[in-house]
Amino acid sequence: MAHTISSECISCGTCEGECPVGAISQGDSQYEIDADTCIDCGACEAVCPTGAISQE
Repeated sequence: MAHTISSECISCGTCEGECPVGAISQGDSQYEIDADTCIDCGACEAVCPTGAISQE
């Protein structure tokens, strides 16, 4: 299952740089994870300062 980003995202961009496959990008109001690209490695979840990223 892919990871998702909740509304607690503060759009800091930390997660985007950690994704080894480029599945994270800036959306309209917060960052988003492309579920089809996500390899479920958890690198983004580990660096999120607000805990907004979790496994779906």
